[in-house]
Amino acid sequence: MLASSRGISLILAVAISVMVSAFLSLLQDSTPVLILVAFGLSFSASYLLINITLEFLVFREIGNIYSLLEKIQKKDLSEISDKSSKSSISPLRKINNVINSYAIARQKEIDALQKNAEFRREFIADISHELKTPIFATQGYIHTLLDGAIDDKQVRMKFLKRAAKSLDSLDNLVQDLLTLNQMESGVIKFVYTDFNLKELIDEVIEELEHKASKRKVNISFKYDSDKSYVTHADRQKIYRVCQNLIFNAVKYNHDEGEVKISLKTQKSHIQVDIKDDGQGIPPEDLKRIFERFYRVEKSRNKKEGGTGLGLAIVKHILEGHKSKISVSSTVGKGSIFSFSLPLVKEKELEKNIEVD
Repeated sequence: MLASSRGISLILAVAISVMVSAFLSLLQDSTPVLILVAFGLSFSASYLLINITLEFLVFREIGNIYSLLEKIQKKDLSEISDKSSKSSISPLRKINNVINSYAIARQKEIDALQKNAEFRREFIADISHELKTPIFATQGYIHTLLDGAIDDKQVRMKFLKRAAKSLDSLDNLVQDLLTLNQMESGVIKFVYTDFNLKELIDEVIEELEHKASKRKVNISFKYDSDKSYVTHADRQKIYRVCQNLIFNAVKYNHDEGEVKISLKTQKSHIQVDIKDDGQGIPPEDLKRIFERFYRVEKSRNKKEGGTGLGLAIVKHILEGHKSKISVSSTVGKGSIFSFSLPLVKEKELEKNIEVD
């Protein structure tokens, strides 16, 4: 009782009322009735003011702090709100707000750690699966040869070629992983030069024409011959971006399909659009296609080959160029991948040439 706001208010109110009554009793004109009335009024006013002050500015805030500390101790931060009253005059409310902000920050850290832990589990499972396929295939071919098939020259060459192909796939996977890791850690530096983006895309198309012709996929390239498409970027890495996107557009297209590539100049940027009329990407997969090893159709991707890291590398290369890769897709109609690079205007290009 005495430790509550009412008990403390009662003791203080009595003390104040006694002091007021004692002071009035010293006056010559005071009467017992006046002293009694003064005692009652001072007691009532003191009790109400002290009780309200203690209840709303002290005890309630202390209760909130204890409740918040209990949640932190139990690691139950899910119901903590980030709403705080900045207009409160109570110093305890400010302490409560500080603790609340700390708890919210801890909750965000916990959420991030849980998300990272889930990502690591998925990544380990994915990379284990990706490594297992070429390793097991190579093991199978080599063990078959060791079990006696090596004496048959035709079988020996056939299995050695298959084992070599599996090891090549394993090497590509490891190289892509190393590249991606180096990009994320900032080890790989970008070498910026001025180059013609239109000519670079022509080189990529020429490289992939043979693969496209096997499935009778037509690659068309649309641009304005009167305009300049010189950009300032890392040519080798942008070549890999275009190579990956155009290769995917051919690979995931249907037979006798079409891949449309277009260049458009804006005020200070060149936009690249790569469109296919293939199977398209479901809406639920669009946000995840740039994740490592994420596959829209695992069975088809396995059949088509690839490391599953191409789009992740594309994303990191473009982010390194302060650009972003965007995608829009309709199931059954195809997809459009787009990105932009800075446009080097003729005056700037002439200055760069003079400096060189």
